[in-house]
Amino acid sequence: MRLLKKLLWGKHAKISYSQAGEDLIVESVLTALGIPLPSYLDIGAHDPTYLSNTYIFYRKGARGVCVEADPALHGKIARKRPGDICLNIGVGTSGQGSAPFYIMSTPTLNTFSREEAERYRSYGRERILKVVDMPLETVNRIVAKHLPGGVNFISLDVEGMDLPILESIDFSACHPQVFCVETLTYTEDKSERKIGEILSFMATNGYMNYADTYLNTIFVDRDAWASRK
Repeated sequence: MRLLKKLLWGKHAKISYSQAGEDLIVESVLTALGIPLPSYLDIGAHDPTYLSNTYIFYRKGARGVCVEADPALHGKIARKRPGDICLNIGVGTSGQGSAPFYIMSTPTLNTFSREEAERYRSYGRERILKVVDMPLETVNRIVAKHLPGGVNFISLDVEGMDLPILESIDFSACHPQVFCVETLTYTEDKSERKIGEILSFMATNGYMNYADTYLNTIFVDRDAWASRK
């Protein structure tokens, strides 16, 4: 099999599991920072391998936390990635204990935002299959409880809740070297827009826009990048 892969892709080829090669970009950044096996927090993990920004690191031996609110998807992740801590919860922004979670006909669009769920349904092709009440935990508490040694990489894809979650992070206590954040709104009429508020917020908190795949933006801590060896 290894020989076949080399023949098909070449011995220097790399496989990406992300939507648009984001994992390879993040891997390159973390390697440059001297962190080949990062601790990670994957919020809105969705699938253990498909469209995953963290599976590339899991395969190398790195470990972290995967957060997925959809019970069916969470079970799939937990079975495929037993080395990770897999949490069947949502990520909140305050002390709220639980919230309605909208499970859509297209699972990648599952969301805690009623506004987003209704907007997706308004296009006519999506349906809200069911609404379940899910427990919530903040990023700060997840990191403190499950990643006491710190987190190097956060992947965030939560359909309309990305900015509120970023705003809830205590960057003095939790300051990963790298983020990958969905920064494009989902539409079906080609009216999508980049969420400039996220770009501005991350810049204010010491992160530079290292790369952008149109769908997602990869942010790198400026000081960490400036001090790389």
